[in-house]
Amino acid sequence: MQMSATDKFEERRNRLVDHLVARGYVRSPSVEKAMRKVPREKFVPDHLAQEAYADSPLPIGMGQTISAPHMVSIMLEELDLKTGMKVLEIGAGSGYHAAVTAEIVRPDGTVFTIERIPDLVEFARKNLERAGYSDSVSVFLGDGSKGSQENAPFDRIFVACGAPDVPRPLMEQLGDEGVILVPVGGRTFQDLIKITKKGGRVTRESRGGCIFVPLIGEHGY
Repeated sequence: MQMSATDKFEERRNRLVDHLVARGYVRSPSVEKAMRKVPREKFVPDHLAQEAYADSPLPIGMGQTISAPHMVSIMLEELDLKTGMKVLEIGAGSGYHAAVTAEIVRPDGTVFTIERIPDLVEFARKNLERAGYSDSVSVFLGDGSKGSQENAPFDRIFVACGAPDVPRPLMEQLGDEGVILVPVGGRTFQDLIKITKKGGRVTRESRGGCIFVPLIGEHGY
C-alpha cells in the first residue's frame, strides 16, 4: 500500500526527531512531543517542502531563513517551557518556532511573535492557520527589538536573530523567574546568551555559538 504525502512527511519528521534525540539536542518529553507533532513542511515555501526535514536552515524569502531543527530544539530546551506560560518571540519568520513553542505551552499559554517584514507577517499567519496554531499564536508587525510592552510581562522571551547586545526593553519586559535567550555578537556569528531573572537578581551565561540573521531595529543593528 502506497504511503500518502502526509504519512511520508510524518515518517521523515519522526526520523529527524530520532536523530535530534540521539545527538542530545532534544532531551525533554515536552520538546520531543512538540517536535514530532508540528508539521515543518507547512512552514516553508511549497517548492522546499521536500527538504523540510533536513537538519538545516532553509530560505523563506526576503533574505530570511527558517532555523535548523537542531537550533530550534536547543532554544526550546534552554527556555524550559511549561503549560500556561506567556511567551514573546522576536523574529516570526515562517511561524514554525512559534508553533512548536505554542504546542508546549498549550492549552492555557500564549505566544506573541513580532516580525518587521510585512510579507513574512502574512506568510507566518497563513502557515500558523493551516497548521492549526492561529488560536495560540499572535503575529504582529513591528520593531521586535522594542518588544511588546502592551503584552508584558512575559515568562519567556527568545530572539531568533542576532543582536549586538541584549535589548534593554526585552529585559524590562521579562517577568520575575523569567528566561530570555538572545544570540549576541556580530552580524554573521553570535553566542547564544541565556539570562535568568529571579528575585531581582539577573544571571547571564553563554550557551554556545550560533548563526542568525541580524536583528534590525532601534535596539539592534
